[in-house]
Amino acid sequence: MKTLKGPAIFLAQFLSDTAPFNSLDSIAGWVASLGFKGVQIPTWDKRVFDLEQAANSTEYCQQFLATLAKHGLVPTELSTHLQGQLVAVHPAYDEMFDGFAPESVRGNPTARQAWAVEQMMLAAKASKNLGLKAHATFSGALLWPYLYPWPQRPAGLVDAGFAELAKRWKPILDAFDAVGVDVCYEIHPGEDLHDGATFERFLKAVDNHPRCNILFDPSHFVLQQLDYLAFIDRYHDRIKMFHVKDAEFNPTAQQGVYGGYESWVDRAGRFRSLGDGQVDFKQIFSKFAAYNYEGWAVLEWECCLKHPEVGAAEGAPFIAQHIIKVTERAFDDFASGGTDHAANRRILGLK
Repeated sequence: MKTLKGPAIFLAQFLSDTAPFNSLDSIAGWVASLGFKGVQIPTWDKRVFDLEQAANSTEYCQQFLATLAKHGLVPTELSTHLQGQLVAVHPAYDEMFDGFAPESVRGNPTARQAWAVEQMMLAAKASKNLGLKAHATFSGALLWPYLYPWPQRPAGLVDAGFAELAKRWKPILDAFDAVGVDVCYEIHPGEDLHDGATFERFLKAVDNHPRCNILFDPSHFVLQQLDYLAFIDRYHDRIKMFHVKDAEFNPTAQQGVYGGYESWVDRAGRFRSLGDGQVDFKQIFSKFAAYNYEGWAVLEWECCLKHPEVGAAEGAPFIAQHIIKVTERAFDDFASGGTDHAANRRILGLK
């Protein structure tokens, strides 16, 4: 068995124009002071990372790694959540998702998608240059407006949507395969890959591509009322990334999974800081230990109540306390009589 790595932290929710959150060096010093050992890097924020330079300059990558190493940190993965979202956008969301793209391609869905695909290709090269083995992203969505089957979906609509999604992602998956990096789709509401069933549809559509893998975040399973422990049992071979994020689900007479258009504070399903929600992390970490999960445990802080700096400070020791250093021998080895094949045959009554 193998001990997973951590604690690490996803930087996206903490970046701002105020020190120490406004540069790689300063935020690295901050997270290191809290006890984190790794950082997951958002590739769309040039305050901490320049994707184009990382894809084309090994010198830039060495400088980036050196800045982190100065604080005792390593990069765990790169993230293209925003760019991956734009690989597939239903027209109903065009205006809302335009903000994820540079101004030069806003209002032009075709140009925006081409930009997103190119960003993914750059991310493959950058991951290779940094020596990374996994990459975090979103799948995007063509079918999300039709999630609930009313009005009745036309026959073949879902198949057509997944066929198109696979067509867009297959060249990207091939590019990541060429550099030996897994693409880990965060299973997330708002994406066409939002549960096990949709992941399996997509996996089949991309011909069981070896680089098509999963970013597991139990908070999204709580909000959907899915069995996140059974999910690990079923898909552990494809889970290559882990966001440690808590959540709670408290349905009322007024609302349930859909949330009634309420704010995050007033929804039945809410994201919470680690330890404040309902996720059974002891069982999750136990299952990852049993299944030899080799990746990182990465805090993604999202909470509708607690201050982010408090959530981060509490998150590092929370993760550290849950990481199971796996045993190298059986607990009852002290009673072992050793291996004697002749004795074993005699015990079984065999000659």
